[in-house]
Amino acid sequence: MVTFVNKLNVHGDLTRFLAAKSRVTRFVSAQPGCVSHQTLRLVGTANVFVELSVWEDAAAHRAAVTSTGFRELAQDLSVLATREQGLYETLPEQGPATAARPAA
Repeated sequence: MVTFVNKLNVHGDLTRFLAAKSRVTRFVSAQPGCVSHQTLRLVGTANVFVELSVWEDAAAHRAAVTSTGFRELAQDLSVLATREQGLYETLPEQGPATAARPAA
């Protein structure tokens, strides 16, 4: 599984942004391979958001975001917000006995 993390700093109209983001969320959530999708807003501010979408694999994410339907929806967001984004993989949890220790 992989997780797409998308930080959005809204510089345009917030109402238009929320409507456009809602359309993107509906589209992404319906795509094959999308396990979950969640949007977070930074506490204490109205214009900073993080989207988290979990995918079965990188190929499923790539298929969704390279589709014509997604590109059109993403264009609506791009005029309203700047993005910092990336596709992340989950690392196995390490307990205290197996955690990497700093070099001496």
